[in-house]
This record gives sequence, C-alpha cells and structure tokens, in this order.
Amino acid sequence: MKAFAAGLLAALRAASIPWQLRWAQTSAREQVLVRLAALLLLVALVWMIGIAPALRTLRAAQAEGPQLRAQMQAMMRLQDQAKALQAQAIARPSQDSKGLLEAALPTLGGSARLVLTGDRATVNLEGSSADALIQWLAQVRLNAHALPLELRLGQKQGLWSGSVVLQLPARAAP
Repeated sequence: MKAFAAGLLAALRAASIPWQLRWAQTSAREQVLVRLAALLLLVALVWMIGIAPALRTLRAAQAEGPQLRAQMQAMMRLQDQAKALQAQAIARPSQDSKGLLEAALPTLGGSARLVLTGDRATVNLEGSSADALIQWLAQVRLNAHALPLELRLGQKQGLWSGSVVLQLPARAAP
C-alpha cells in the first residue's frame, strides 16, 4: 500500500512539473486573472452545491407553512373530537338495542329490513339516499350504541343499496 501511494505521489509530481514551469513563465497579470477565475469557479461551486439548495428548501418550507399549520389544526380538532367521544360514558339505552334499531329504520326508507343474529344486526336497504344513510348511521351509533362492522353498499342513480352489519353492545347483567 505504501509503495502504491509513493508511486502515485511520484507520478503526480512528475505530471505537475510542466504545469509548474508554465505557471512560472506566465506574467503576474495572467496569474492574477487565473487565480480570480479559479476563485470565481470555487464560489459558483459552493453556491450551487451548498447554498442554493438550502435556500430552495427554506423558501419551500416558508411557502408550505400556512398549509401545514391548517392541516395540523384540523388534525388537532379531529383528535379532540375522538378524545371527547372516547371520554363519553356510554350510557345504556333506555330500551333494548333491537327496539332502537327498529325505531331508526324508517330513516332509511320503507324498504330497509333488520335481521338480528346474536350480538350482530344486519340491515338490508334498497334505494336510500346518502343523507338518510348518514343520519341513520349516526342514530344507531348514538342511540343503540351499535358499531358498523361491515358495509357492502352500491350506488345506482344517486341511491344506495346493500347491507350494513352492526355490532350490538354487550347487554348489562341484571
């Protein structure tokens, strides 16, 4: 390794001799101009590699700042809503879940059917509007404390059809 390094160093010295002779033969004015050109190239290289990318990143971050803050505020509001929902004491419904689910069915329209199977309820619906479906899901979540497990819905001409499987709350021991 040392021999290789010594050989490389000797080759570099031998190659630089003509350059050193040429440099010594140039006038002082030419040497100043070459040094200025080298300095200019060095400054341009430092600018392109070190400074310009950092400035672009800084400008991009400043431009995205308000948008990112708005997104963060929206996420914080959603987090607060989720915490509020988690913190709510789940009050047991005044009547059984089946009755509350049946009471909410008219919201979906006349063609909705309820099938109870153990601790799950399946609601089959035909031709319900999106608003009615959203309102019904909110009702069963808040009133019957049922959680949607599976939604198999399709849309035709702006109306929704399909099935919704709900998890019913565990019954309190008497």
